[in-house]
Amino acid sequence: MPVNNSSIKAAHFALWHSVTFSMKGLILALVLALVGAQKHDLEPVFHTGKTYLYGYEGFILHGLQGKGLVMAGVKLACKLQISRVSRSDHLLQVQSPKLEEYHGFWPLDSFTPSSKLTETIAACFSQAFKFEYTEGRVGSIYAPEDCPVLCTNIVRGILNMMQITIKKSQNVYELQEAGIEGICQTRYVIQDDSKNNRATISKSKDLSDCQDRAVKNLGMAYIRPCPTCPLKVRNVKGTVMATYKMKYDDSGVLITFATSEQVYQVSPFNEPDGAAGMEARQALVLVDIKSTPINVPEAQLQNQGSLRYHFSEELLQMPIPLIRIKKADVQLTETLQQLVKNNEEGDTKEASAKFLQMVQLFRLVTLDQINSLWEQFAREPPYRHWFLSAICAAGATDTFQFLKQKIHDKKLNIWEAAVALPLAFHFITPNKQTLEVASSFLTCPQIQKAPMLRILVYLGYGSMVNKYCAQPSFCPNELLQPLHDLAAEAASRSRAEDMALALKAIGNAGEPASIKRILKFLPTFSPAATALPSRIHADAVLALRKIARKDPAKVREISLQIFMDNTLAPNVRMMACVVLFETKPALPIVAAMATSLLTETSLQVASFTYSHMKALAVGRIPQLYNLSAACNIAIKLLSPRVDRLSYRYSKVIHAGGYSHVYKAGAIWRVYLMNSPNTMFPSDIITKVRGYYANTATDIIEVALRSQSLINLIRQPSIPFAEYDTYRTLKELGKTFLGWKELPPEDPLVSAYIKILGQEIAFVDVDNKVIQQTIMSLTGSSNWQPVVKKAVEEVQRGISGRWTVPAMVAELRHIVPTVVGMPLELSLCGAALAQAVADVDIQLSPPLSDNFRPSQLLETNMDIHADMQPKVYFHMIATMGINIQYFQSGLEFHTEFSANTTMKFDARVNMKEKNLKIETLPCHQEVELAAVRSEAYAISRNMEEVDSEKKTHILPEGEITSISNQKFQSSEISSRAESWKQRNIPSVISKGYQEGSEEEHHHSTGQRSYARVFCRQLSSLGCSACLSLKSRNSAFLRNTYLHKLVGELEAKIVLKPVHTDADIEKIQLEIQAGPKAASKIIDVASSGSKEEEETSLYENIKAKLKKILGIENVFKVTNKTRHHKKRIHSKVKTAVTDLWVEPNANPLSSSSSSSTASSADGKEPENKHENEEIRQFGKKHGSSSRGRSSRSSRGSSSSSSSAGSDSSTICSSSRGDHSGDKHCSGDSEYPNQQAHLPIYQFWFKPADEQDSQREVLNSSSSSSSSSSVSDEGISTAMSQPKFLGDSKPPILAAVLRAIRRNEQPTGFQLVLYADKQPVRFGVQIFVSSITESDRWKLCADASVINSHKASGSLKWGTDCQDYHIATQIATGKFASHPAMQMKLVWPKVPSSVRRSARWFYRYLPGAAYMLGYSQKQQRGPSRQTTMVMALTSPRTCDVVLRLPELTIYNRAIRLPLPFPSSPGTLTSTLPSPDWNVFSQTAFSIIENLKAHCSVSQNVITTFNGVEFNYSMPVTCFHVLAQDCSPELKFLVMMKRLEESSDLIAINVQLASHKVDMYTSNGRIQLKINGVQTPTDVPYTPSSDASMLISSEKEGLSLKAPEYGIDKLYYDGHRFQIQVAFWMAGKTCGICGKYDAEKEREYHMPSGYLAKDAVSFAQSWIVSEDACGGACKLQRRFVKVEKPVAFDKKVSKCFSMEPVLRCAEGCSATRTVPISVGFHCVPADSTLNPEEEQMRLDQKSEDLVSTVDAHAACSCEQQSCSA
Repeated sequence: MPVNNSSIKAAHFALWHSVTFSMKGLILALVLALVGAQKHDLEPVFHTGKTYLYGYEGFILHGLQGKGLVMAGVKLACKLQISRVSRSDHLLQVQSPKLEEYHGFWPLDSFTPSSKLTETIAACFSQAFKFEYTEGRVGSIYAPEDCPVLCTNIVRGILNMMQITIKKSQNVYELQEAGIEGICQTRYVIQDDSKNNRATISKSKDLSDCQDRAVKNLGMAYIRPCPTCPLKVRNVKGTVMATYKMKYDDSGVLITFATSEQVYQVSPFNEPDGAAGMEARQALVLVDIKSTPINVPEAQLQNQGSLRYHFSEELLQMPIPLIRIKKADVQLTETLQQLVKNNEEGDTKEASAKFLQMVQLFRLVTLDQINSLWEQFAREPPYRHWFLSAICAAGATDTFQFLKQKIHDKKLNIWEAAVALPLAFHFITPNKQTLEVASSFLTCPQIQKAPMLRILVYLGYGSMVNKYCAQPSFCPNELLQPLHDLAAEAASRSRAEDMALALKAIGNAGEPASIKRILKFLPTFSPAATALPSRIHADAVLALRKIARKDPAKVREISLQIFMDNTLAPNVRMMACVVLFETKPALPIVAAMATSLLTETSLQVASFTYSHMKALAVGRIPQLYNLSAACNIAIKLLSPRVDRLSYRYSKVIHAGGYSHVYKAGAIWRVYLMNSPNTMFPSDIITKVRGYYANTATDIIEVALRSQSLINLIRQPSIPFAEYDTYRTLKELGKTFLGWKELPPEDPLVSAYIKILGQEIAFVDVDNKVIQQTIMSLTGSSNWQPVVKKAVEEVQRGISGRWTVPAMVAELRHIVPTVVGMPLELSLCGAALAQAVADVDIQLSPPLSDNFRPSQLLETNMDIHADMQPKVYFHMIATMGINIQYFQSGLEFHTEFSANTTMKFDARVNMKEKNLKIETLPCHQEVELAAVRSEAYAISRNMEEVDSEKKTHILPEGEITSISNQKFQSSEISSRAESWKQRNIPSVISKGYQEGSEEEHHHSTGQRSYARVFCRQLSSLGCSACLSLKSRNSAFLRNTYLHKLVGELEAKIVLKPVHTDADIEKIQLEIQAGPKAASKIIDVASSGSKEEEETSLYENIKAKLKKILGIENVFKVTNKTRHHKKRIHSKVKTAVTDLWVEPNANPLSSSSSSSTASSADGKEPENKHENEEIRQFGKKHGSSSRGRSSRSSRGSSSSSSSAGSDSSTICSSSRGDHSGDKHCSGDSEYPNQQAHLPIYQFWFKPADEQDSQREVLNSSSSSSSSSSVSDEGISTAMSQPKFLGDSKPPILAAVLRAIRRNEQPTGFQLVLYADKQPVRFGVQIFVSSITESDRWKLCADASVINSHKASGSLKWGTDCQDYHIATQIATGKFASHPAMQMKLVWPKVPSSVRRSARWFYRYLPGAAYMLGYSQKQQRGPSRQTTMVMALTSPRTCDVVLRLPELTIYNRAIRLPLPFPSSPGTLTSTLPSPDWNVFSQTAFSIIENLKAHCSVSQNVITTFNGVEFNYSMPVTCFHVLAQDCSPELKFLVMMKRLEESSDLIAINVQLASHKVDMYTSNGRIQLKINGVQTPTDVPYTPSSDASMLISSEKEGLSLKAPEYGIDKLYYDGHRFQIQVAFWMAGKTCGICGKYDAEKEREYHMPSGYLAKDAVSFAQSWIVSEDACGGACKLQRRFVKVEKPVAFDKKVSKCFSMEPVLRCAEGCSATRTVPISVGFHCVPADSTLNPEEEQMRLDQKSEDLVSTVDAHAACSCEQQSCSA
């Protein structure tokens, strides 16, 4: 059908129209939908003309995690009315406030209303408050003028709930929001219910992430936080969560309901479950809306600021029971009187509490009241002392002003002021007022006149500035100006004492503004400071340490420059190294320091820096992680040669640890800074630093600095300046270019002490100070009157009562809660030391007028003493609300007390060597020491002071309200039991485990512990008991905090023991010398007269033997010895010594003796694999002999080896069941060492002369060898010869109890000593003086020969029950000299075994931590052996063999060099001395002394630097001379013309010129030009301090008072040894004796030579060219060819003169040397001969090699007659 076009168009139009209409409808629907979905404005609004009534409730609870523990808290409930009065101003009326206290089990117990406290709080809410409120944010708050801060803060807590920040475009967002806690990170989540026109808003705050947190810290200025530490490390965490129910309509949004919950958790040990918590909750409910507005208050309201919590400006309440203040001065008087009374009665606990109350009251009284109280009590010593102590601890402005007035008015003596000033400056709260008072101290005339007080005040002022400027970023310059003025004045007047004081005070202040002042004292930045003493430079560097905490970048830059400055003294650079590491430098700087050490010429600095880096590298402190990592990398760049330097070089000793679990740790460091002028450290600094959570605190630091201390001790009386040698050296110095003697150093000893990082005192002691002190005490410079005066003062008697109270700490951390009350974490402690003494001393005969200290050795002294020292310490830790109105929270109390009474009569007879002491026995129970800890929940309020609530957090009795408590406790107990069963080693006996379990018992669902350990001394009538009690909450949660919560007590008590007869007194008498034996006999005779009458003994020795019961001991000994001999006759073996090396049990010879070998008599001996003893014969030619032994398993093995005079190497494989050992001689040791572990080498004693016998330890032995070893114990150690058979005792002591009409009881001790040229022995016998008691203790120590010493200890019935033996022997370990220490314990008590098991459990872990290797290897039971082998003078190997474990290590560094020459310790020749150990000590000391030697062309300096030098003939060289101002000696040497091998020596000291030379093959000696025979020792008649004698093939000279310990000369060889105190004071070819090997080649001018030849030639003594034998002269040389220097033609002259032959002489031999040159323009008129003294001050422009003349021919020399 055909289609009409018009119809098609109509259809198209209709379709388009319908689509258009549909699109419009869709768009309209979408628009409406979007409009409907748009979020409503949720900002709360209060409408004008309406009053909104809300119900409000807020409460705070404090407690520990876990059910069944007491909690404490408060609740505030009230009604609120809010009205809007303008666009932003609103009124808040608090109505019907009600305050309630909570004390009990949450939530079982209810709150208790506090009506009186409610009335107090309601009074401040009587008027309305005004606040600004716009768009959900609270602005300024206005309160009545007299409204307390507490009430305003409560209002802040209420308004804080209305603080809402809405973002219209987001439902989930984060921002920094202001609130009562400060500005903290807040997260919002909004849920909008548009259907019901409601919305829910949730917000949460992280109180650890605050931009500006409201917090107040008191007493924590010295605790440094770590800003880079992660937040999770913090032990105090808090959060706030709030929920709002909002209702909105067309009129706006209204808060209908709001809740807020705040939680603080305090975890002292960083345990998630071990935390004390504070929970604060708020609820705000809309009750009604009224049309009646609130009346506008008539009184003017004051602007109190924003929502941020305001801390009260007045002094806060201490964490002690509240004091209701009525009249503070009257209460102070009463408290002081009660305190003194308690102290006199001995009630230290109550006295300590009263002392803290006094401190609190002193913070409230006025200055006039303090002065009035002072006038009342100043003249009464007991009151005066307590008064001053509390004044110092109060820390208020008025108390500080009071001290200043009394010192100014001379009301305090110097000692009272010296004690009061440091305490007052430490406890004072720094503010503008107290700083003004402190600055007035600086100008006080009385303080300026007393140097000690002046030091204390300046240091204290610096500490105050540091505390005041700790928080503000800017510190006012006027506070630092007094310190800067002192520094400027001291520098202008060149007063070193004031410079040191100013720098130390500036260091205490620690402000970056002082850096410019400090730099003026450092030569690197101020050339004028070069002339200052090096100790001032060091003080200036140390002053930068605390500044580094505020400006580390600047201090890092300064200290790095000082460290790199080679011109400074080494100790100054080492101080800069310490400061530099305090700034925590990054890796680039640490690497730069390490790189500089590669070219460092001062080994002192290199050693110190390397050891410091090494100490930091091993640290595990989180705050030092980056620095530790940087140091780990840096030390890899350095050569280990620096690590091997000896004790002469500076070191850093580090020890410490850190627990990542508890986030706590500590480090201890010692900085040992050696000086080139001393053998031992001149600066020693030791410090202890503690780390806790994210903070660090320098607990204590002590430093000691010595300068020329040896001169102060030595004080030579020889007039060196009057001798010819002094003048000769002065003239000789003029011939050397630029030579000058060392500058004089005044003897000085200085020390300082720092507490909490603040230097509180320092002292400088020199000769002047010592003389002034003696003069002030006696009026004379002689020290003997000082001794006499002291003795006379003591003789007058000492009587009095002394008490030293002190507030140890007051640390407080306060944060706000959402309720508006403060949460306080505080720590407060007080200490009390008390002593009551009455001592009377009588001397006879009395001291004569012509007193000499030696007279004291001939006097009798009677002493009557009654002393009662006592110490008490009380620490209180608080968590809770602590304000002036009420206290609520948790208190932890810890107490320590120590108390003793010493009442005795003593008589000392110095002439007769007798001491007798008598004292009374125990008549009543005395608590010697105790530690107690208790935890309480407390509730106190000011209105009801007497009705405080104080309950143990862990209540007594059964907790019935917790149904699962018993089950939980049992579960925990069962887990602990299963853990114990899994972890207790099998070596612990079953009985021991059961005993441990009995110590704990569960009572009514709680874990408690109570046990008493007592040791009775019935013979003395007393017993000592250790009592342990514990009742804690660990059954709830097994954390350290819960273990401490409860009641803990540990105390030591001395109790009387009731006996049949009363003890009248206890007597101790000690008799030394020849009357010792008679003293024992007299005691025995006085106890039993019948024995004296019927005694069968005819001499003293026999009587002693019977009295002491020693005959019973040796009877058993003889029987045992005979028995052993019979066994020996059956066993054919050569091993007869206990200390041979079979790896067997030396105490079990057979199964029949195994029971006797058990420690308790019941435990059978462990059955180990039998051990083998192999003996190797020495091979002669191709023959060899071997021995074999059969093992208990039936297998046998044999071996043979080539032996030698040294030790044998044996190795065995545990996988080889044959048990064969492979042995080789010493010649193979170097090759075997790389393959065999160290524990397979064995020790060979040095005294084994039989080369056919070498005993090797192994893992098995035969029963026959065990028998022989058992005999070894009997013969070598267990049965020593009784010395009393040949020697009388040298000491006797008797401790006895004198009983009424009864025989005395007690103990007696006898000491025997036998000193012979080859043997030395000591024996001690202790026994009961009661005849029926056979208990004895026998100790024996003896030197068997020059290489072996042994000892034993036996005790029990006739010394037979228990036995421990030891032996020390020298010998060889492989090819090295070694020492072996062996310990065997045949029988010991069970308590010793338990202690050994405990030690054995931790030994492997400790060894691993120390870097030792371990090997599970079974050895002899009941035996431990340690071998130390000296592999080099500075290294040793150590092998420790235990019964089931071997621990070993190689190349252990030794602090001192030991003599390591072959034969030093292992010589088989008999020693003239009785032991090798004294020889070893002497050898070590001799090895420490400096030696310089010349042999052929080899010269070895004092520092051990060896070089070759061909000495010109006939020219004297200065080998060694004293370069100190004393100029004591000169030693010169020349080579003779007769032979190049012969040398001649010239020694000059005092007025003597000693020539030693060789003529016709014989040693010749001339003294002052006179030939002297060499076969007779020569000692000058005028001076006996020099001795010349023949020794070996030459001569030796000894002059120790002149610094020459020994000089040896034999014509070909020369050696000199100087004294210790000459370190750093010598010069010449032998060097400076300063340990600086890299700076050895010092010329006379101090210039460092380029090579050894130019160095040695610089010390040639110039002679007259014509009259002298030496024709070599010094001249400056010029580079012959033109030199282009600095792009100009120049001429260059040598910096130092070079040897040239005299005029008319020609060189026959030359040597090339390197010389430095200074270049000048070619047209310069410089003449080096005229300006030679200035060339060494010029710059060195180039180095070139020139030929120096070494020999001359002078045939053409023309000399005028």
